[in-house]
Amino acid sequence: MPKIAFIGAGSLVFTRNLVSDALFVPALQDAAFALMDIDPARLEQARQVVQAIVERRGGRASVAATTDRREAIRGADVVITTFQQGGLDAYRLDIEIPQRYGVEQCVGDTLGPGGVFRALRTIPVLLDLCAEMDALAPGALLLNYVNPMAANCWAVARGSGRPHVGLCHSVQGTSEMLAGWAGVPYEQVVFRTAGINHQAFFLEFRRGDEDLYPRLWDAIRQPEIYATEPVRIDLMKHFGYFVTESSGHASEYLPYFRKSARMVNDELVPKFGSPADHWFDWGRTGGYLKYCAARLAEFESDYQMLIADGSVVPERRSHEYGSFIMEAMLTNRPTVVAGNVPNDGLITNLPDGCCVEVPCLVDGNGVQPTFIGDMPPQLAALNRTNINVQSLIVEAALTGKREHVYHAVMLDPLTGAVCTLDQIRAMVDELLAAQAGWLPQFAMAAAR
Repeated sequence: MPKIAFIGAGSLVFTRNLVSDALFVPALQDAAFALMDIDPARLEQARQVVQAIVERRGGRASVAATTDRREAIRGADVVITTFQQGGLDAYRLDIEIPQRYGVEQCVGDTLGPGGVFRALRTIPVLLDLCAEMDALAPGALLLNYVNPMAANCWAVARGSGRPHVGLCHSVQGTSEMLAGWAGVPYEQVVFRTAGINHQAFFLEFRRGDEDLYPRLWDAIRQPEIYATEPVRIDLMKHFGYFVTESSGHASEYLPYFRKSARMVNDELVPKFGSPADHWFDWGRTGGYLKYCAARLAEFESDYQMLIADGSVVPERRSHEYGSFIMEAMLTNRPTVVAGNVPNDGLITNLPDGCCVEVPCLVDGNGVQPTFIGDMPPQLAALNRTNINVQSLIVEAALTGKREHVYHAVMLDPLTGAVCTLDQIRAMVDELLAAQAGWLPQFAMAAAR
């Protein structure tokens, strides 16, 4: 009976989907789900949701809930992290304070000031969790879904050395979209991606021996397709390859797209599409924060519907990698996932030790990353501008040195495009003061 622990189980969408996925796997039908969250009310709702899914599937799985993290992970085979340290209160500060300095973040969970501060709040929790796993679940694999993925996983590798893999769904979703653009059934597509999380690239996209990139070049010339993914298509036009993450996300990691509030929130709308388009909902400053707040409000209705009649129980297995990894390890039937792992010579023109996203073979031997070699030099150069920020985040998190927090934000491509060094220092000071309750190590460093 494999034990699967969820840390941050109150994240209803993730918990519901990942549990549902697991119960589609025969080898996981009798799993023991251990749910942990610091919010007792959300935790109890998550327990009821998971129990309802188990009962509607007729499975033999057991469900337990606790606010004690150590109890949840004791004896676990897999530990899945889905928490958001600081919740929406901290997230709102990540968006609103930088906006006053001209830094227009639509998501702000991976790079930029928002990504830096989210990582600084999160990494200490992950390292504490890893220490507890060493003591209570030494053989467990950590599946991390918490952003900022690259900085978090890099810190786990350096700070604990525990077996882990970071998981996202951008490769799956984007590959499905590109297959549609190319007019090819998805099951016939073969692709190879590499880079860093949220900025990996499709190095190959083909059907058998047929290179499908010429079809993609034809597709992106169509105005209706261009309107759906303007940033990613512009990047492909200028750098030659299609990036894995959405236009809203991708626009934050570079200095080209978000240089003024007017450009982001007004001028881009008539140029790239209507305000109702998906990317504009999230592409506007604070768009994803608004979405998260709306989802929180919808949580109660989803919860009541699921408990009452199961109408929001997923009808099919999602494309999230978590259940496929567990199935491959338990059954020794191989699968391939895009995993975030340490760069131990995998991408040879990116820094050793950084966190890279590469194809990984998974079977009874665990997660085995594949060798890429050199990426196209322009793509590696783009990645390095983001890796520079991530490296300083990890330094700040592991050393507690306040100066490295400033350095991380100073190296951010978007922030550097709109702020002076003095403005960045003032913005970081304001963020550190506003988030002191979640970042006591830097408050103490300031006092010294």
